[in-house]
Amino acid sequence: MKYQEFEKKIEKPFFSKEDIKISDFKIYNHQFSDWTKKGYLQRLKRGFYIFSNKKRELDPKEIAFHIYNPSYISLESALSFYGAIPEIVYSVTCITTKANRRFNNIFGNFIYRNIRPDLFWGYNVFETKHSKYLLASREKALLDFLYLNKIDNDKFEELRINEDFLKSIDREKINIYLKEFKSSNLKKIVLNKILC
Repeated sequence: MKYQEFEKKIEKPFFSKEDIKISDFKIYNHQFSDWTKKGYLQRLKRGFYIFSNKKRELDPKEIAFHIYNPSYISLESALSFYGAIPEIVYSVTCITTKANRRFNNIFGNFIYRNIRPDLFWGYNVFETKHSKYLLASREKALLDFLYLNKIDNDKFEELRINEDFLKSIDREKINIYLKEFKSSNLKKIVLNKILC
C-alpha cells in the first residue's frame, strides 16, 4: 500500500500497529521505517505513530491516554490544571494500574505512576475531536498526590497549595474517597490540613 492511500484510510491523526492489524491493511514494518525517515510519520512510542502533518490537531492530554493505557491524568498535572499549586508542570503526570513508566516524545514528557487497581477511579472523561482523555477530579488528584508521595503533616505546608483550591474541595466527596484509600496517614492529613 502506498503512503497516500494509507493516510486516507486512517481517519485519526494517530494509530497503532494493532489498529493496522485489525484493519487488515497490507503494510510491512520497513514501510513504517521508511515513512518515519521521510518525515511522514512520527513515532511516539514503540508501535504508536502520528501523521506529522496532523500533529497540531492533537492535545498532549489525549496522547497521554493512548501511549499507556489504562491511565488518567492526575498528580501535579491535574493539580496545576485546577490552579492548586504554583509550580509550572512540564510533564504530563498520570495514574495507571500498570508498572511505573516514562515516555519522551515530540509532545513532551509523560510520567505514569502505579496505583492499586481498586483506587483507579475518580476521574472525568473529556471528549476531544479525535478521541478522549481522563482527568482526575480535584479531590482525587489531591488524594493521589498525597498518597503516592507519602506526604505527612509537616511536608503538607511545603506544598503551598492554593487556599481557594482547598475551599473548592467537595467535603462530602473527599470523605467518601478517603475511606477507599484505607490510609491512616492520609486520613490524618485530610482531617488536619484540608477539612479543618
